[in-house]
Amino acid sequence: MDDVYDLRGLKCPLPVLKTQKKMRAMAAGEQLWVRTDDPLAVIDIPNFCRERGHTLVTSETVEDGHRFLIECG
Repeated sequence: MDDVYDLRGLKCPLPVLKTQKKMRAMAAGEQLWVRTDDPLAVIDIPNFCRERGHTLVTSETVEDGHRFLIECG
């Protein structure tokens, strides 16, 4: 797996805000793994992707939360 942007321990809205900031520096087509334990992230991250034109490649439940693979739009 590529590098994972570990946002565990942060609560809404910080995971989305930090993901947004990190993705601003990325080129279209680049991918980012995001890991979080915020239960609202399963709603917030897909909404963020849809609103900002990114592609949510995968969303997975893991032992201590969730992880998302996002492709920069």
